[in-house]
Amino acid sequence: MTLGTAAFLKARSPTSTRSVTALPTRRCRIPDEPPIVTGSRPRGIWTGTSQITHKTCLIVLFTDKLHFHHDYFCVSGVSAAEWGVNYSPSHLCALQDSTVTIGCIYKYPSTKYQIMKVFWNIDQVKHDDREFADLFNNSEYSQRLQYLGDKQQNCTVRLSHVTKKDEHQYYFRFTTNGTGGRWIGIPGVRLSVTDLQLVSPERVTEGDSVRLTCNSSCKLTDTPTFIWYRNSHTLTNIGDELNIRSVSRTEAGHYSCGVQGQTYISPAVYLNVTYAPDTPVISISGSAVIMSGDSVTLSCSSDSNPPAEINWFKGNKALDSGRIFNISDDSGEYKCRVRNDHGVKYSVAVILNVQYPPRNVSVSIVVSGQLWSDSVGLMCISDSNPPALSFSWFEENQSSAVGSGQSFSAVQSGRFYCEAHNPHGAQRSDAVTVTVQQHAERNIIITATSGGLFIIVVIIMFAIVSKRKSRSIEI
Repeated sequence: MTLGTAAFLKARSPTSTRSVTALPTRRCRIPDEPPIVTGSRPRGIWTGTSQITHKTCLIVLFTDKLHFHHDYFCVSGVSAAEWGVNYSPSHLCALQDSTVTIGCIYKYPSTKYQIMKVFWNIDQVKHDDREFADLFNNSEYSQRLQYLGDKQQNCTVRLSHVTKKDEHQYYFRFTTNGTGGRWIGIPGVRLSVTDLQLVSPERVTEGDSVRLTCNSSCKLTDTPTFIWYRNSHTLTNIGDELNIRSVSRTEAGHYSCGVQGQTYISPAVYLNVTYAPDTPVISISGSAVIMSGDSVTLSCSSDSNPPAEINWFKGNKALDSGRIFNISDDSGEYKCRVRNDHGVKYSVAVILNVQYPPRNVSVSIVVSGQLWSDSVGLMCISDSNPPALSFSWFEENQSSAVGSGQSFSAVQSGRFYCEAHNPHGAQRSDAVTVTVQQHAERNIIITATSGGLFIIVVIIMFAIVSKRKSRSIEI
């Protein structure tokens, strides 16, 4: 029979539906190998005689510009305008591990034919030379594919937990009870599956403005609402961009993005926020009382990124470097300095007070300045920290103390020493020899001296008187 018009599926934009368009037909026989043509549209529709059934049929040749394949099919004894499959949309972009719904409507001469079988196929793969493979029989799809349509007009299908392996061209196929009453919806629906990739600067400085972007390899079909995570905690920001006007150190961390309502989350990217050192703090390990000979550890702590270089000073003298500094017997004022690419800071100085028992104890004789004295003053001198709190005086070869206090007056001759005490110990000095003149001896000396002076005075006076008498006689 002669067909005045015929229908084919015309490719439009990736998001459009497939529409039915009328074209003039030609009469021909079905070629054993139809010519390969290129382009995004069907290039030929013919009516001819089937070499198998010898009946008039419609031949449609279609070439997909993406895959450069061709196919043709026959529909016998009816107008081609009564047959067709429409997809909406024609291209799907789905997020990995999400669920996609492929909208589909088909038509056929329902008054003449009855639907016997409906199924979906990928890439027009055939399991034999005669029929396309049913996707529901594919073990990789059977548990994830759900047919939502019917055997009348709706051919919608749902595919869950999609992965990159599901990227194919999907076709709807139906067969009727009539000879040659079969149809496959060419060119089908293209499914693309994307993951999410977060784009972020590797390093920023505190106070900078920062932009993080959540990217996909194709534009998601369902308008997504992007959500953001920092260290696995959901942020309030939404959108495919996360903008931080003035980033702080507390906003450093592992960032990732996802789509609201979906389980897939992008691989995390670490946002590294650098900043100058805070003012360092020195801590002292061990007891509050530092004894001479003990090992004392000083620690310098400061928050900075990148980590700061640490140096130690005693007064203005540079010492060692590193966070830890060990000393054992050196009192003084210590401080540390921290420095990185963004700044330098000094700590408050700490005074290290090393304590020790009395040492270098000695006795000093105090000169009074008097010609004669009943005693000799002695002073006990020592080096200790804290200073010696008590002193004891001893005469050599005697077990009992003869005095106390830092100073002592010896009233008799002998060898004397002192002993200094503080909370950490005691030390005695070497003995010194002291000579004290006794009171009786001093009186004898004084008497003898006084008598001698009297005799001298008498002699002088006698001489003067004698001289005067001599002058008187001469007159």
